[in-house]
Amino acid sequence: MHYTIQQIAQIIGGKFLRRSGGKAIVKHLLTDSRQLIFPETTLFFALPGVSQDGHAFMEKMYEAGVRSFVVSEKSGYEALPESNIVQVGDVLAALQQLAAHHRQQFNIPVIGITGSNGKTIVKEWLFQLLRDDHRITRSPRSYNSQVGVPLSVWQLQPRHTIGIFEAGISQTGEMVRTAQIIRCTAGIFTNIGEAHAEGFSDLMEKLQEKLLLFEFADVIVYCRDNPSVDAAIRALNKPVFSWSRTDDANLRVTGIQQNAAGHAHIEALFQGKKIAVTIPFSDVASIENAIHCWAMLLFLGVPQEVIEQRMANLEPVAMRLELREGINGCTLINDSYNSDFTSLSIALNFMEQQRGGARRTLILSDILQSGREEADLYADVAMLIREKGVNRLVGIGHAVQALKNLLPPSVRSHFYETTAEFLRICHQFEFQNEVILVKGARPFAFEKIARRLSQKMHRTVLEVNLSALAYNLRLYRGKLQPDTKIMAMVKAAAYGSGSLETARLLEFHKVNYLAVAYADEGAELRRGGIRLPILVLNPEEAVFESLLRYDLEPEMYSLAQLRQFAQFSADAGRAVPIHLKLDTGMRRLGFDAEDLEALLELLAAYPHLSVRSMFSHLAASEAPDHDEFTRSQIRQFEAHYERISEGIGYRPLRHILNSGGIERFPQAQMDMVRLGIGLYGIGATAAFSKRLKPVLTLKATISQIKQAVSGTTIGYGRRGQADQDKRIATISIGYADGLLRAAGNGRFSVLAGGKRAPIIGSVCMDMCMIDVTQIPDAKEGDEIEIFGDNLPVTELASALQTIPYEVFTCISPRVKRVYVQE
Repeated sequence: MHYTIQQIAQIIGGKFLRRSGGKAIVKHLLTDSRQLIFPETTLFFALPGVSQDGHAFMEKMYEAGVRSFVVSEKSGYEALPESNIVQVGDVLAALQQLAAHHRQQFNIPVIGITGSNGKTIVKEWLFQLLRDDHRITRSPRSYNSQVGVPLSVWQLQPRHTIGIFEAGISQTGEMVRTAQIIRCTAGIFTNIGEAHAEGFSDLMEKLQEKLLLFEFADVIVYCRDNPSVDAAIRALNKPVFSWSRTDDANLRVTGIQQNAAGHAHIEALFQGKKIAVTIPFSDVASIENAIHCWAMLLFLGVPQEVIEQRMANLEPVAMRLELREGINGCTLINDSYNSDFTSLSIALNFMEQQRGGARRTLILSDILQSGREEADLYADVAMLIREKGVNRLVGIGHAVQALKNLLPPSVRSHFYETTAEFLRICHQFEFQNEVILVKGARPFAFEKIARRLSQKMHRTVLEVNLSALAYNLRLYRGKLQPDTKIMAMVKAAAYGSGSLETARLLEFHKVNYLAVAYADEGAELRRGGIRLPILVLNPEEAVFESLLRYDLEPEMYSLAQLRQFAQFSADAGRAVPIHLKLDTGMRRLGFDAEDLEALLELLAAYPHLSVRSMFSHLAASEAPDHDEFTRSQIRQFEAHYERISEGIGYRPLRHILNSGGIERFPQAQMDMVRLGIGLYGIGATAAFSKRLKPVLTLKATISQIKQAVSGTTIGYGRRGQADQDKRIATISIGYADGLLRAAGNGRFSVLAGGKRAPIIGSVCMDMCMIDVTQIPDAKEGDEIEIFGDNLPVTELASALQTIPYEVFTCISPRVKRVYVQE
């Protein structure tokens, strides 16, 4: 099903600013220029944003073959002669209006899911439970935003028999528009909580806003156990299908038993009969999500015996891509638990961010239960592979072999019927210094391939959540004026996270500058393919040659240093951009007020030096007690800047705010800000910190569990005392990994199975011991969280009497970094 651009212009109430001959066919909608696959049939919506405006990317899209655009600006399209340009007042509203119209062409059941948590899991499990009976379209991953929902609904095609879409909101007024797009015939409300609450005055306002999704619903499935939710849903005067653990409901849960194998047996009453299901999960969240699915299936009339069988085979939902070091210098991207066209596109976009010009290998299984004709599906897959620059394809399965005759000779392809067949010969492939994406449907067990191609790792890992980092970047961007640039700090291996991978993400999200401490850090980024301007904060004389070779921009902070570099670069015959550091009260590095005359004389004597920016460093931007001092620093900086600018005859960029300054001194944003620790989830104020997401999670593993009888001692110096019979677990992290000795002897507790376990005795070099006496389920091989999503790094910092900066940067290089993208 497709539309002409003329039909779309009529639907969205737009007018043509430019119109080419013929009827342009539109099959695909796009809002992100980096995700282009099918240029000839794509309609690009030029969405304005906080820091990026889609109109600025139209020429790039035109050069790539796109000819149809929806815009809000009236002029500036001379370079797009053979195009169709439709102007509207609000580009986002036009996208939503088009999707709403498209939805109304289908008279099929549509399930809409909202709530604070669990939306994506419920959606994916409903897909697993219903896919044998229906051809389903659903939201890709967690496409539940004001842009994601219309793009999801646009996927509806005549072949589909049911749709499943999730909807999230961040402020009032959004769900009314979303409801018009999804027009769900049945709704699921998962729960209400504090997640994403900052856009609402209170929890009740947030609840009422979410319930607007069900305007067109014939039934609402929900749990009655929260009185506020129960009352609000009943006030809608719509049919409901409720479930409860405590009250009368359509599905009355009477018992839940969890066993040691990690399964849960759930018993209930339905229409006066005892029924039950068993699921292969035992955590509270999974049980709640599963009961939501059970209730929806009962409402849809799926026989209980079928439900039992299918729920027993529920599979974990892969919520994220995982990037880690592979064998022979490779980078491995593991997405080995699901395979459909949309998620393949997302994974290849992620692959495109990695390793610059490195070769790209895709290991792909059959795409199962797509609901599409295989010839059309694999023709699209072939185009996607070409567009994303894949150099080599390994296809595993029968259907994927349709790609044999669809790929150009430039894509080397190999095909195997089974995973086992490939594993027998994979050593012959000589994977070397390339990016490998492992993308397979669960029945193909591609996790075996991922294990084979992964570099063997120390069992302590630092997990870096790239999605959380991108989210934090967007959050800070939202506090800036549209023209304010961002310099992202990636010094000290990006605060321990790994500078190259972090820099790639930041470049992908279009920050303006990167900053490193030393020239060798900048050189590493250049060798990794980073093209952004890079400021070097501590450029010693010994690295001047590297600065020029790798196109790095040095900070100049003293007259002697500037004189040395000016002469060096003049002898090399190079014009070089520099950045002037002014000391306004930090008393560390920088030109003082009395240096300015001599500074101007030097700059005049060496005209090949161009001042790219001037900046200063705030000493206490996070501390309200020192706000007057901070304001005095800002005033001094502005005065010095004006004096220097007048002397050199032009106005370089100005920047003084760090992460804390961005939060607390918005009036001093100037031309650019420097974003550092805030990117990694550490804010200067309690209110803003709650909105940030943790980026780094440090994990270890239980190596062994021992019984310590009362009176025995544990560890070096016999400092650990068993004052009663105890159960002691040794975990795979020590002070050589970055868990310092000050955390020992009960001063800090890690998380084991979601429960606190204090460190007992001294922290050793490579391991330490924890008390798991009160955690009987703990076993060897279990994962232990040192800090992360569930245990804030600030707790470890407090125990060590230091700051999160030091905790992050003390994590040893031998702790492998694993990068995930949700």
